[in-house]
Amino acid sequence: MAETATPAETAHVDRVRGARRSPAEHLADAFTSGSVPGTVTLTEIPYQAMVGVRVHRTSDAGARVASVTGGLPAACGDVTGSGSVNTLWLGPTEFMVVAPEEAHDSLGGSLVSDLTTALGGDAGQVVDLSANRTTFELSGSHARAVLEKTCALDLHPRVFKTGTAVSTELAHIPVMLWKTSDESYRIFPRASFADFLGRWLLDAMREYASPEVP
Repeated sequence: MAETATPAETAHVDRVRGARRSPAEHLADAFTSGSVPGTVTLTEIPYQAMVGVRVHRTSDAGARVASVTGGLPAACGDVTGSGSVNTLWLGPTEFMVVAPEEAHDSLGGSLVSDLTTALGGDAGQVVDLSANRTTFELSGSHARAVLEKTCALDLHPRVFKTGTAVSTELAHIPVMLWKTSDESYRIFPRASFADFLGRWLLDAMREYASPEVP
């Protein structure tokens, strides 16, 4: 929202925010009580702006879209962007742009409209997917161990490096998995799977809340 937002615009944003319900908000207290600070912590980052983009990255339209996103990834696992707006590779011509909630047009931002304008009349697609997925953040020294209970990927840091994002499965749920630091991962399940996956992760974290058996 611009600094010069009118009262009507501010009221609109308040209505939008008040009407939303995240798919895992009912698990917020369980996430807090089930986390072990410094060992493994699970939180939801709700309402991020997410936009699906289909465009040939080497085309003129791809260049224009890249100017909005800070670049388009060139290969599987690549993530481009700097700061708060990042783009994950989904396929050779398919990407997911992730940004803070305030980047969404309904909250005074312009992410979707900027991408739509950049694509113009060229071949491709810009689709607002913000309500399609939520974001879980799993972090701590044992975060990788929790994921390794169910993920078939090799998550060792020499293979799955920081800054890499891939499409995979956790507990048989399709997700995007993004390693954001040495001990932090962002997980993007579809909204309909958020409850199941959140509870599964809590169960997988439970052993770290108990004293080690000598």
